[in-house]
Amino acid sequence: MRIPPRLVALAGAAAVAATLIAGPVAAAAPASHAVAASSAASASVKAVGRVCYSALPSQAHDTLDLIDEGGPFPYSQDGVVFQNREGLLPAHSTGYYHEYTVITPGSPTRGARRIITGQQWQEDYYTADHYASFRRVDFAC
Repeated sequence: MRIPPRLVALAGAAAVAATLIAGPVAAAAPASHAVAASSAASASVKAVGRVCYSALPSQAHDTLDLIDEGGPFPYSQDGVVFQNREGLLPAHSTGYYHEYTVITPGSPTRGARRIITGQQWQEDYYTADHYASFRRVDFAC
């Protein structure tokens, strides 16, 4: 069984807290690098829309429930690392995102719909077009 990345993130939070208490280990990046990284992050955030949880198809709700429960998942590919090759999601290191199938009724394959999870609480993205666009799930509506 795969452990959903949002549960693994809790262990990462302890490491971040330890770093904050101990102080920075490496020197800060030069200002020009920081500006470039900030611009890239802003561009990717603008490429991602939002979707209300209530507006998702029922199969997406089922997938999100399975992720929260830790499975079992219908496809062996569910839970694998999502590479973000399209560069549409905010930039993070490899392993930050994971993908899960949203079942498409009547499709003989996995279809094009996916939920991509980040490591933060409720950092979930929905794509209905196989990574051509993403919408962050807003659980408040």
